[in-house]
Amino acid sequence: MKKKVFVFFPDGVGLRNFAFTIFKQIGEAKGYDIHYWNNTVFSLKDNLGFNEVKIENHKNHPLTPIYLRARKHIELNISQNKFNDNVYPTYKFPFNYKGLKNTVKTLYIKLLIGLNNSEKGIERIRKKIDSLERSTTKYTYCKAQLLEHKPDLVFCTTQRASQSISALLAAKDLGIPTATFVYSWDNVPKAMQVVETDYYFVWSDLMKNEVLQYYPFVKEEQIFVTGTPQFEPHFDTTLLESREDFFKQYGLDVNKKYICYSGDDETTSPLDQYYLEDLANAVRSLNNKGYNLGIIYRKCPVDFTKRYDAVIEANTDIIEVLDPIWKQVGSIWNEVLPAKEDFKMLYNVCEHSEFVTNVCSSTVFDFVAHKKPCIYYNYEQPQLKKGIRDIGQNYKYVHFRSMPSDNAAIFCTNKNELEGLVQQILDGKLSNVEEGLKWFEIVAGKTPTKASDTIWKTINQII
Repeated sequence: MKKKVFVFFPDGVGLRNFAFTIFKQIGEAKGYDIHYWNNTVFSLKDNLGFNEVKIENHKNHPLTPIYLRARKHIELNISQNKFNDNVYPTYKFPFNYKGLKNTVKTLYIKLLIGLNNSEKGIERIRKKIDSLERSTTKYTYCKAQLLEHKPDLVFCTTQRASQSISALLAAKDLGIPTATFVYSWDNVPKAMQVVETDYYFVWSDLMKNEVLQYYPFVKEEQIFVTGTPQFEPHFDTTLLESREDFFKQYGLDVNKKYICYSGDDETTSPLDQYYLEDLANAVRSLNNKGYNLGIIYRKCPVDFTKRYDAVIEANTDIIEVLDPIWKQVGSIWNEVLPAKEDFKMLYNVCEHSEFVTNVCSSTVFDFVAHKKPCIYYNYEQPQLKKGIRDIGQNYKYVHFRSMPSDNAAIFCTNKNELEGLVQQILDGKLSNVEEGLKWFEIVAGKTPTKASDTIWKTINQII
């Protein structure tokens, strides 16, 4: 009899890794009966024809977000004290005192932090969250679904979603093994672990060590290094289109060399549009010197601002906009979901661009997989003023300490140096690819093409 696995989507962030890659295909080839336990607004049955068990009850306990916020702050406080490192407070979002309701909520969170600001306090908070979620109708609802379908394992596609807590507690209480995948390269140090499962699937030895370092209640035998399916499409050569076909499809000039500008979200880089403007100015200057360059602007999929519009309109002869193929199916960031077609677009943007520039994103790995360099902007804009977050703190975050050297990316530390760096890359005199590939291996593991297969082998081992 086939073993039944519930692949659990508490929100949309896991779709890219576990619905649109070859993950399902590999699992089915290994003989698994795969059902997608779906808490999102995206219908996997209607859109992809997958076996789906839809979760219609989305109600967390109203106090859960408050306790989770307190837990995050306490974990960051503990890390700051344990490691004597002032980077951890920079992961905290400011409290909200606007209006009576927000003020009361903030004061309650601060009271919880004050009363539980220790390892034992964290344990109390964790138990309280579990108690709250077990009392919800969603817990009862999910338990009934599990009793009906009797999966042999529940695999949660992200560790950071509060919507998954009650469902995973229901599985654990029924004796069903649970595992979660750590979703992003920066999540562990910044206290983004919301769920607790029997097993944890991580990208690399680096991430395994981080989980052990930050979460002492997790034992080494619970952690499996699997890699991440996130980068697998970059090694799928069937996605490759010819330069001529790709350029014709998106109205690009086949005679130009293009630089990709990868946009950031507004929190990470609030003045991001001015870095695009700086690149446009550098390109315009180089074109006046005999180069024939353009810019592909690929926005951050969850950025709905108009902040780039003026820069794009002023440089329509240079900047071509290629929006990611994502669909907004809800009102919040994790309800903006990728379409499968975006894999092909991103593959070919990487393949047919000379290099990428951005502020501190993991796009460096997308491009280095195609042996293409990356410039990281690391200077502040003159428009920076009080109340606007500077970008410099991004590079002080713990996940950037994984770089094998400062040459793993090309850092532009002065606006006036940008044109020279662009020119050196184009002339073949400057590259971060060799060091960037070492960094990629540290972060994503040694076998980036085999992550889906390794995850299924690990699931088989657990079952």
